[in-house]
Amino acid sequence: MHPLVELAKKTVETYVKQGKTTHPKELTPEMRQRAGVFVSIHKLGELRGCIGTIEPRKDNVAKEIIANAVSSASRDPRFPPIAPDELDQLDYSVDVLTTPEPIESQDQLDPKRYGVIVEAGFKRGLLLPDLEGVDTADYQIEICRLKAGITPDEPIKLYRFEVRRYK
Repeated sequence: MHPLVELAKKTVETYVKQGKTTHPKELTPEMRQRAGVFVSIHKLGELRGCIGTIEPRKDNVAKEIIANAVSSASRDPRFPPIAPDELDQLDYSVDVLTTPEPIESQDQLDPKRYGVIVEAGFKRGLLLPDLEGVDTADYQIEICRLKAGITPDEPIKLYRFEVRRYK
């Protein structure tokens, strides 16, 4: 298991069992960087929690993973908090994001390579790249609009980013 994924898993297990967070003894080079990070949790192949930061809010990737792993396990509004009896059924992935770049049109998107951010005023929706069943830029944008509460006729700004995905 990659050290970033191991950190997410250990963080969730410690938080769910003891209500505390852990900190790695040693930081790998990837953990020392600053970047936005998403922690995704799946249970038996189904999404169970996914929370992240688009841009870095903490000193390093390790701290982003710890904060977002706790949020994914306990604060994703789509799911109840993870219970101790679920821990052995969970799989984790960690996405480390590049800085989002503005794009002119959805022609510059590729749902396998790029994640997308859709923005209208203060409303913003994000979708990670390379998700099962999401095969077109149109569908990526539609999902982002729904997540952010942006109507189909509202003008939007588009941003794209890439991720390094660790499983």
